[in-house]
Amino acid sequence: MTLIIVGSLLLVAWPMYTLALLAFSVRNGAQARRHRVRVDSAAPVAGQPDTFWIVVPCLNEERVVGRTVAAALDLNGPWGSASHVLVVDDGSDDGTPTVLASIDHPNLHVLRRNLPEARKGKGEALNAAYRYIGSWTVENGIDPAKVAVGVIDGDGRGSRNLLMEVAHAMRDPKVGAVQSRVRIHNRNRLLAAVQDLEFGCIADASQSMRDSLSTVGLGGNGQFARLSALQKLGDAPWSACLVEDLELGLRLHLEGVRMRYMPQAAVTQQGLVDVNRLLRQRTRWAQGNLQCARYVPKLMASRRIGNGQLFEMLYYLLAPWLNAIGTIVMAGVWGYALTLLIAGDGETFMIDSWGEFAAAAAVWIAAMFAPGLGWAVLHRLKLRDEKLSRLLLAGLAYPIFLFLGLVSTWRAIGRHVARRQTWAKTERLAEEPVPA
Repeated sequence: MTLIIVGSLLLVAWPMYTLALLAFSVRNGAQARRHRVRVDSAAPVAGQPDTFWIVVPCLNEERVVGRTVAAALDLNGPWGSASHVLVVDDGSDDGTPTVLASIDHPNLHVLRRNLPEARKGKGEALNAAYRYIGSWTVENGIDPAKVAVGVIDGDGRGSRNLLMEVAHAMRDPKVGAVQSRVRIHNRNRLLAAVQDLEFGCIADASQSMRDSLSTVGLGGNGQFARLSALQKLGDAPWSACLVEDLELGLRLHLEGVRMRYMPQAAVTQQGLVDVNRLLRQRTRWAQGNLQCARYVPKLMASRRIGNGQLFEMLYYLLAPWLNAIGTIVMAGVWGYALTLLIAGDGETFMIDSWGEFAAAAAVWIAAMFAPGLGWAVLHRLKLRDEKLSRLLLAGLAYPIFLFLGLVSTWRAIGRHVARRQTWAKTERLAEEPVPA
């Protein structure tokens, strides 16, 4: 009976949490049209950025960087603003330099890093870009508070309204950083479609909720920060952490920098279509979370972070440990119940019969699959750029996707305990060349 009760609570609790996220997502959808009108008609204000830098860190990105740079150069901010694209070639030894050399544009800057400085991680590449932009800003006599520095990965594509949304969000001088929605552009494959469901809908709703709590986190793709906010962190805002974007967000929060989420703008990226590569990526992310757990004492001691904000941040940082503990507890509960049934010990507080065991399994399965299907329907209603049949299939695959996440968590804990920090770069999928 206990298994049925716990399963019923799970069936209620997880969908209820999902419904709370859905509410934030639906609210954003209802406000989107009015928001677009406000952005399109808004006159520039004194505090908003008028100089935009899009930083593209790349290492051996010949398959994708041409399209990424072309798309970035095509982005425009408000009338009278200037935009630049800075590609940090971090010691590529493939055709990346040739691809970049073939692009002739006055707003393209290429910063070539060679060994031994190169290949020390994405954080160091971004720090090199930060110093380059800082020097350029001083030389041109521009106020750092009016310079927005964004990051788009080598496989990223920003939506056409991206810089307009950044400028609008930063009309408030207290806002020092913003994060856009992330989508997957090769979502014709099932595994990539599940990732688009995760980023485009679930993470979007989670960020919307965090926006209401002033705990927005920065992602590796589609983040923008005022240069003046980055300068609060010294000469190296980004670190060698495996999730340098998460750590940057934590450091900015500790400095009292306000961050906002921009659901109306998006950056698309390649989804991983190979399970092994996905496990490697998610293991790195989970290990990065574990690395950032060292910020827990600072967060708890900070007077700039309220109790609600602290609880949400701690939950996010400690999620890998909580997931690992939860896996052990659930496996133990089911294993113990099964052992009692096989031994034929009669009625127990766990389970009374094989019929109850089957009923409990049915309740738990329903609890696992219901949220994914709900997100699939919302994705179709809100974004309207995918077939419902494909989305429902992605929703059905979502629990398996979560299981892969648990496997990644355990791998991350093992690597963290063994102090293994090095990672091989994920190889990109080939894309069509940029049209001449």
